[in-house]
Amino acid sequence: MKRLRVRGPAKALRGAVRVPGDKSIGHRALMFASLAEGRSTIHGLSAGLDNRSTAELFRALGVTMELGDDYAIVDGVGLFGLSMPRGDLDCGNSGTTMRLCAGLLAGQRFGVRLVGDESLTRRPMRRVVEPLRARGAHIAGRSGPKEGEVYPPLAIAPLVEGEELVALEYRSPIASAQVKSCLLLSGLYARGATAIEEPVVSRDHTERMLGALGVPIQAVGPLVVLDPTGWDRRWPGFEWTVPGDISGAAFVFAAAAMVPGSDVTVEAVGLNPTRTGIVDALRAMQADLRFTPKGEMAGGEPAGDVRVVHRPLAAAMTGGEMLTRMIDEVPAFSAIAATARGRSDVRDAEELRVKESDRVSTTAKVLEAFGVDVTELQDGLHVHGGAALHGAHVDSHGDHRIAMMAAVLGLVAEGETIVDDTECVATSFPDFAGTLASLGADVVEEGAG
Repeated sequence: MKRLRVRGPAKALRGAVRVPGDKSIGHRALMFASLAEGRSTIHGLSAGLDNRSTAELFRALGVTMELGDDYAIVDGVGLFGLSMPRGDLDCGNSGTTMRLCAGLLAGQRFGVRLVGDESLTRRPMRRVVEPLRARGAHIAGRSGPKEGEVYPPLAIAPLVEGEELVALEYRSPIASAQVKSCLLLSGLYARGATAIEEPVVSRDHTERMLGALGVPIQAVGPLVVLDPTGWDRRWPGFEWTVPGDISGAAFVFAAAAMVPGSDVTVEAVGLNPTRTGIVDALRAMQADLRFTPKGEMAGGEPAGDVRVVHRPLAAAMTGGEMLTRMIDEVPAFSAIAATARGRSDVRDAEELRVKESDRVSTTAKVLEAFGVDVTELQDGLHVHGGAALHGAHVDSHGDHRIAMMAAVLGLVAEGETIVDDTECVATSFPDFAGTLASLGADVVEEGAG
């Protein structure tokens, strides 16, 4: 079992780093490259395990792909060129892989079974199963601890001769890019339009990429419509560069914002407005953030360098629309809040209870272990910041973001911090410890894989 050992309090962190490619963008780039007609090259791809799961899944569907540490060369088979796999399709720990591919595979003339690791088998899937069934897909999962919910594995039976996916108008009860993307991807195979409305706008990577590839898609606020009428359902190969993952960068931002004297730049990070809630939250905390735009990257994604210079922070609140734009960054925000003056609030975050861990509960437990006064709510947290923190021995609960949060807290705690079970960090940020160490932190990864 791997673990992280952190000795604090850290001295000033300084330097410039790059973080792994954005895995949300990487998933989609691999999918669209696989369905293109011709060769595509993707640069800056995350070496994390989640993107690897997507790549291996499409290989199993007959796509030829050369995969390096940070790139992929993909020979696309076209929208209707996927082949029946020889066995189950393993999504690993990646809920994005399973939910998005459920949409793509719902329109095929062959059946598949989507499986995953123990953590993924606990993730809710009714949110995609029900609307896919409503448009004619033959998809089923298994029952589980919550009555009426659907859990992996997911079995998708083929559409038989004469069957097609039909038009769909769907008002999603939650803002979820995975649900939205699943239904849009199924709409590539449908007869008629796909219209999806969310309570607020979730991350829009799928819409940006489809538009860049010439797919007929329109977005007006929280309403997105894909209408394939008259479209030839083809797009050519492409060459894209994936920007750095703002969800991983958030923990580097946190370290710089928390450790006195720090001055850190994260280069070429994605700055899509649907993902920059953590930036707005840091601004609300009076953090010193400086931006250098770097233009657009994969599929029209804005990117830039972000410099964080330490200064004392004030408490802030996140919830509602801002929370939707930083749902994966709540553990990083909570760590920062532990060092800010006053009480910071996280609200409207009940969705975090069905991530890799119950992220509301595990965040609260880790904060408490470091001596932070925290109150757990059904939909979030009250974090009372400003108290002196002490080193702690904590468990990641198999959640990469909880592991990174604990390591960052260890940088400002007195004494040694040990974070157990950190293999999970490889799903999104394989060299997290090395990145912090390159900035001057005393962080060491120990143990065998």
